[in-house]
Amino acid sequence: MAGNAVILKHSAQTPLRAERFDQCMRAAGLPDGVFQYLHLSHADTERVIRDSRIDFVAFTGSVAGGHAVQRAASERFIGTGLELGGCDPVYVRHDANLAHAIENVVDGAYFNSGQSCCGLQRIYVHETVYDAFLEGFVDLTRKYELGDPLQKSTTLGPVVRNAAADTIRKQIAASVNAGATPVIDDSEFPRSQNGGAYLAPQVLIHVDHSMPVMKEEIFGPVAGVMKVRSDEEAVQLMNDSEFGLTAAIWTEDEGAAISIGDRVQTGTWFMNRCDYLDPALAWVGVKDSGRGCTLSVVGYEHLTRPKSFHLRTKT
Repeated sequence: MAGNAVILKHSAQTPLRAERFDQCMRAAGLPDGVFQYLHLSHADTERVIRDSRIDFVAFTGSVAGGHAVQRAASERFIGTGLELGGCDPVYVRHDANLAHAIENVVDGAYFNSGQSCCGLQRIYVHETVYDAFLEGFVDLTRKYELGDPLQKSTTLGPVVRNAAADTIRKQIAASVNAGATPVIDDSEFPRSQNGGAYLAPQVLIHVDHSMPVMKEEIFGPVAGVMKVRSDEEAVQLMNDSEFGLTAAIWTEDEGAAISIGDRVQTGTWFMNRCDYLDPALAWVGVKDSGRGCTLSVVGYEHLTRPKSFHLRTKT
């Protein structure tokens, strides 16, 4: 749409996606060569980035992958757009509509089995509503149906692969070993007992920022819930992270939401919702969540190059 030819290097986990995109582009009548795809190793990807015909690189993936892309691109004066994930926080304020907050924060934490770069992972709750929120949060979490995603009754499917599930289990275990208390017993979700890629949703309490659940990206159905005493404490904890993709607040006070959002170091700030895209609003991450911008008019500025024409006519 911005007028560029595009080469897509899709994840090696899902190579057929790239081919399906190509089929869609052709069916839509896109001219030959404007969209192409390549199946590449990491080394070959770096070679492509270094090629003089490449003017911009957009990458979605891990922080380590972002550093690799940036290193390859640094040899040339080209732009990069990096979306590198997060450990996204939410603050349930004392004046929140609890029923609405519980329903939406649970969904924000476990949507797509927690496999969303802007999924909610760190949940800070004001002490005056903490007990009621936690009770409702756990009750709703227990209502998930873990199973085959092709079955209509399933509301929570597997994570992307067994190795990813094993990593998530290790992050949960490390958090528990550091003092966190798991609220959900895996036996409540029988499918998770077989190991593999099926994981029970987990709620961890008695957490702090020394634990993986509150400082690392856990790309799975896991959330840590922590009590706070004030807006100031919530802001301090939300900012105590290497990531800064999105953050959210549940409150009935729009002015407070804006004031607190001004102080939270994040690319996108939500009030009473989460994990939502609006094409008219910029999508951007700060800190280790990346650089650059997509969506909105601002996003097009990253995909185009300004050129000035100074014309003078002689009369």
